[in-house]
Amino acid sequence: MPKEGVNDPEGEAILGGLRDLGYDTISRVRSGKRFQVVLSANDEAQAVSLATSMADRLLANPVIESFLVERVQSNDSPLELPV
Repeated sequence: MPKEGVNDPEGEAILGGLRDLGYDTISRVRSGKRFQVVLSANDEAQAVSLATSMADRLLANPVIESFLVERVQSNDSPLELPV
């Protein structure tokens, strides 16, 4: 997700499109991206630490983007983390 104060042209375009479709109550749209990372770890804390490191070092641009790492329950892996 773009950081506060960073221009978000994609969000602005989406906002305009939604207003054109009659959704007049929307005042703001921020557009971001999502990564789903499936990894092996000894426990949830290690998995979160690894995913956070990946996001900080490669997946997100820390100058203009913020990120959130959260655990999502999965049938394939109990430590699946979207980044």
